[in-house]
Amino acid sequence: MTRHFHRIGVIGGGAWGTAIAQMLTRDTQDVMIWCREEEVADAINARHENTVFLPGVPLNPSLKATSDLTELHLMDALFSVAPAQHTRATLRTLKGHIRCDTPVVLCSKGIELSSAEFMTQVLADELPEAIPAVMSGPSFAIDVARGLPTAVTFAIEDESLGTDLIAAISTPTFRPYLAHDLLGAEIGGAVKNVLAIACGIALGKGLGRSAHAALIARGSAEMTRLALALGADRETMAGLSGLGDLVLTCSSETSRNMSCGMALGKGETLEAILGARNAVTEGVATAPVLKKLAASKNVDMPICDAVADVIQGAINVDEAIHRLLMRPNRAESVMA
Repeated sequence: MTRHFHRIGVIGGGAWGTAIAQMLTRDTQDVMIWCREEEVADAINARHENTVFLPGVPLNPSLKATSDLTELHLMDALFSVAPAQHTRATLRTLKGHIRCDTPVVLCSKGIELSSAEFMTQVLADELPEAIPAVMSGPSFAIDVARGLPTAVTFAIEDESLGTDLIAAISTPTFRPYLAHDLLGAEIGGAVKNVLAIACGIALGKGLGRSAHAALIARGSAEMTRLALALGADRETMAGLSGLGDLVLTCSSETSRNMSCGMALGKGETLEAILGARNAVTEGVATAPVLKKLAASKNVDMPICDAVADVIQGAINVDEAIHRLLMRPNRAESVMA
């Protein structure tokens, strides 16, 4: 039997959450977005614009915003877009207040620093009665909010439910592709942020596009090695949530992670870079925990390790570059 999703909640009023809410809002669906900041919710309701995180983009007047998370309790589906390091606390607020068969679509890309868990694991801890799904892929918030063509991976175990959800959220310019490898989709989304910092550093240091392309290719190999070690599918890493998102995030200054890397490459301090931003740069928090996770699985991830060491102040940018360039020559392989 087909499930319908007339009331959809979006958890997180940043740029990406706002873009998703805008994309979901239509005549047949009521969408409510929860914003941590009351002024953001007020601006969306009164001015139909997220003046803090997505300024200049007119929003559908029927999109409703709230700063009271309890208003999302009885939604037919939820999209969780809170930053990865805040997802647990946000989901915990909904404990005991959602139906046992409510799909929760995880859209945050990262690994929790305190637990080394991906967002599906965090969801299982906090809301075990929910049905997990993951939406990830090459998608800048500004493109989705403006209705520009975008394609993403939509991973869920129940194919029938996934088909119904995709029917509810897809538009002529927003194309979700059904998949079943939730963990693989999460790995791609988390690792690409760290690799984007590396690519930004290379461009910021003026190392050229050849080095940039090499980092993307070898970064893809690192991502695949980790995915296989954790039991995800190799095919996922070649898809939208793997290679697709990696190429986008590593190729544009619109990416907060890549622009962070470029600033580091130009000599700015991490504290100054982050202090000037009102949005989260997920790769900064993900890099250290990713390094520990890879080591625990005996997975070689030299690019991601170098980023983690720069983020933690163990080495500087020049030392990281030298360390990577002095690695022994070897045969080209995903597994080496």
